[in-house]
This record gives sequence, structure tokens and C-alpha cells, in this order.
Amino acid sequence: MLNSNLPESELLKALLEPLLEDFNYWFERSSNLLETEEIHFLSGEAQSDLLARVKQAQQEVGAAKALFQATGGQVGIETAALMPWHKLLAECWQVSARFRSWQSAPPGK
Repeated sequence: MLNSNLPESELLKALLEPLLEDFNYWFERSSNLLETEEIHFLSGEAQSDLLARVKQAQQEVGAAKALFQATGGQVGIETAALMPWHKLLAECWQVSARFRSWQSAPPGK
């Protein structure tokens, strides 16, 4: 549980740093899946488009993280900037869950 008496910069660091790490982790996993697997329910174009959007988001998260670190945690990120990343991850999670479900289904089902 976060201490609400933390100075604003410490609170920002306690929240934003792990959030950016999570985005990095999940975008990396999504990128790996889209680069190494043929997702049968996506057209090649749709899979390429999703991968391109993930790669773009990875660059954006990397830039945000670099700025955050360069300022010693003194710069935040607008919620409006975070929401597209969150929506993209939700889309990637849905694709991944459907793909894993398809993989584990018995042949012929």
C-alpha cells in the first residue's frame, strides 16, 4: 500500500516507474508473439498492423521512461497518453488469449 504522505515526486516515482516497466514487459511479450507466431484468426495485414502499433507504443514508452529518468522522476505522463497504450495492451491480451485457447484445443474441435 502506498503511503499518501509521500512527497509528490516520490509518489509519482512509486506509481509511474512500475507502470512503465509493466508496459515495457507486456509490449515485449506481445511483440514476440506477433513476430514468431502465425495468428490464424488475423489476416497477415492485421497481424502486421498490430505489430507495427506495438512497436510504435514500445518506442513511446521508451521515450517516456527516458524522460522520466532524465528528470529524476520529476515529470509525469498525462492520462490521455497512457490510455492508448492500455487499450492496445487490452487488444494484445485478447489476441494472445484467443491464440493460446486455440493452441490448447484438441485437434478437430
